[in-house]
Amino acid sequence: MQKGGFVYILTNKLRTVLYIGVTSNLPSRLWEHEHHEIPGSFTDKYNVTLLIYYEWFDTINSAIEREKQLKGWIRKKKEQLIARKNPQWKVFNEEISKEIYSLLY
Repeated sequence: MQKGGFVYILTNKLRTVLYIGVTSNLPSRLWEHEHHEIPGSFTDKYNVTLLIYYEWFDTINSAIEREKQLKGWIRKKKEQLIARKNPQWKVFNEEISKEIYSLLY
């Protein structure tokens, strides 16, 4: 049986950088970004840790295809996508962390 997956978009404090990623475990992956677990990576270098958008897919392959699609878009189109689901560019890090914490404890 194949796992599902998330496509997500992170930004930095000034909202000047967008990073698109894919993962089967969003809370764990978000923790890795927040704690700079991969020194020298793009997200580490530009301090891109704020989750502003995510989508769930039934299969990881579908998520990977969507990630590829989004990475091919110009920034303006990515901003429009984010604004449709998250007009204020609210940061979801705490919500994701709380959700996982409640499952663990």
